Amino acid sequence: MNEQIRATEVRVINDEGEMIGVMSPKAAIEIARGKQMDLIEIVPNAKPPVCKIIEFGKWKYEQQKRDKQA
Repeated sequence: MNEQIRATEVRVINDEGEMIGVMSPKAAIEIARGKQMDLIEIVPNAKPPVCKIIEFGKWKYEQQKRDKQA
């Protein structure tokens, strides 16, 4: 999440699910902060890693919901 992302480039998806493109994590974090959200790495093994701009609390809730269903 945010500054913990170590990749040199990331593929960014916005909060509406649309792909913004490939950029540096620093630029993606600036976009996320402009929307008062977080940048979260959702597919770390992809080349480049996929990150999503989303509110961390909402993302965590969705993860817990998926885990319960499984």
